[in-house]
Amino acid sequence: MENPAKGDKELNSSGISIIIKSVKNVYENHYKKLLIIPFALLLIALILIGIKFANSNDFMNRAVSLKGGVTITLTPAQQTDTLQLKEALLSKFPENDISTRVISQFGSQAGIIVEADIKEDKVNEFIGEIRKASNLKLEKNDYSVEIVGSSLGASFFKETMFALLLAFVFMSLVVFIYFRTFVPSMAVILAAFSDMVVTLAIINFLDIRISGAGIAAFLMLIGYSVDTDILLSTRLLKRKEGSEMERIYSSISTGMMMNTTTIIAAIIALIFTQSEVIDQIMIIILIGMAVDMINTWIQNVGILRLYLEKKARKAQ
Repeated sequence: MENPAKGDKELNSSGISIIIKSVKNVYENHYKKLLIIPFALLLIALILIGIKFANSNDFMNRAVSLKGGVTITLTPAQQTDTLQLKEALLSKFPENDISTRVISQFGSQAGIIVEADIKEDKVNEFIGEIRKASNLKLEKNDYSVEIVGSSLGASFFKETMFALLLAFVFMSLVVFIYFRTFVPSMAVILAAFSDMVVTLAIINFLDIRISGAGIAAFLMLIGYSVDTDILLSTRLLKRKEGSEMERIYSSISTGMMMNTTTIIAAIIALIFTQSEVIDQIMIIILIGMAVDMINTWIQNVGILRLYLEKKARKAQ
């Protein structure tokens, strides 16, 4: 008598095989249509960033360290509702950008960080409102205050953005020098640009305040993006063994392994560290890696396949 469990396994295996074949068929034969996905994501991201700039005259949510203001770290003995505290402070300072977040230690609240673009002469008034809103009897040793002047914050922001732009320009030059061909070089540069723009739009949507650590994460993202794109372009354009799709699948296998190890490391860092700096870097890297998979294995692959098709037609 035939084993029913064995029959179920064979049925499941057959179903998975059909799904894989369907996905491969779409990926191999409909790559031109798939290009709509990354380009639509880039267009939506640019629109969202444009709306953000039109509404706030800034294209990202900058933390106090990049625009100036005050950061107050509270370490009260009792726990406090940060959302209620934020709402109370916004009612007293409606024109200011105020954010609150919890400092966790072993799963419990160890403190609270309050950031606001408050001028230096209003810091004492702001601390007084925190006392009222939270019903905390804050002594001087229960909180610390860090003030960043608006001119210093703006200057630091300009310097970090210049460093990011310079890194992107030098990366582009290196790519052009290596490939010495316009379309493959532009495909790599476009993928890196798309990674940063789409990631920034997602970070804005999540209302994450970007500090200097966040800018550093975007610098790292350029490197991660270029790694997989150069891997793909090198194997597809410079190697001759195997078919075109075999070289693409070989690149995907290696590239996905690289991305997976980075993602695992980022998740472990998020779980086991309590540093706000590390948290922000890892969140940006995780989002960027997810976006990079789309831009490398759909956008870049599609552009390179179109390039090779055109090159083959000219050679005939």
